[in-house]
Amino acid sequence: MSEVLKALAHASRLQIVAGLKKDGCNVSEIQRQLGLPQSTISQHLKTLRQAGVIVGRREGTNVCYTVVHEWARKIIAMVEGE
Repeated sequence: MSEVLKALAHASRLQIVAGLKKDGCNVSEIQRQLGLPQSTISQHLKTLRQAGVIVGRREGTNVCYTVVHEWARKIIAMVEGE
């Protein structure tokens, strides 16, 4: 649980997970939405993957990420006031 909380403690990672919770997408889409460099987003995704919050699946040349940790989904819902 502490790894999940640490992963979600960064504002950008929180935004990434909130966006992925609604609609899984690839790095390019996340970059377009957040306006962050691709390398920064990749580092955040790595942290989230290592904490078990997200998983990626290859779709052609892209990797599509999805939130798989149910507790992380609940945290995002609370933050968003759902």
